Amino acid sequence: MVNAFSCLLKNKLTEENPAMDENIARLGEGLKREVDAVFGGSMAIRELDTGSDNATEIEINSLNNAYYDVERFGITFVASPRHADVLMVTGAVTHNMEIAARKTYEAMPSPKFVIAIGDDACDGGIFAGTYAVLGGADKILPVDMKIPGNPPTPTQIMEGLLALMRKAREGKKN
Repeated sequence: MVNAFSCLLKNKLTEENPAMDENIARLGEGLKREVDAVFGGSMAIRELDTGSDNATEIEINSLNNAYYDVERFGITFVASPRHADVLMVTGAVTHNMEIAARKTYEAMPSPKFVIAIGDDACDGGIFAGTYAVLGGADKILPVDMKIPGNPPTPTQIMEGLLALMRKAREGKKN
């Protein structure tokens, strides 16, 4: 028979949890301060795919995993643009998504910010100039921040959010 106490003394089969990255924690705390200053506590993000290959969406989804956990910094993702402060656009804007993207933006309450994430959303990426796309998000929406990369890492996305919040706070002072 196995003694329960002996199980506690055995070597573990799994590794210990990796230590939290100090850079992410520092970046997140800065982000939390800026979000508090601009939005008074929390920021709601609506992600809109206008024709991407889902690589950027995977990185955005990683922001919610246990390693990055952006909710602890006051950032949430919402299903409705009516609840959103920030619209994250991924992918080159296809002709089929132009009206949906405009309606999504118009449904957002003011003040509203638009971020183009990934090379495709920034300038059309490899699809720029083709018959199927209009180009980057700035062709149809007023883009406040561009985060290039194919795809950008979650850390780069957090850095872009921090830069946007600093830009917005400076705009509030003026």
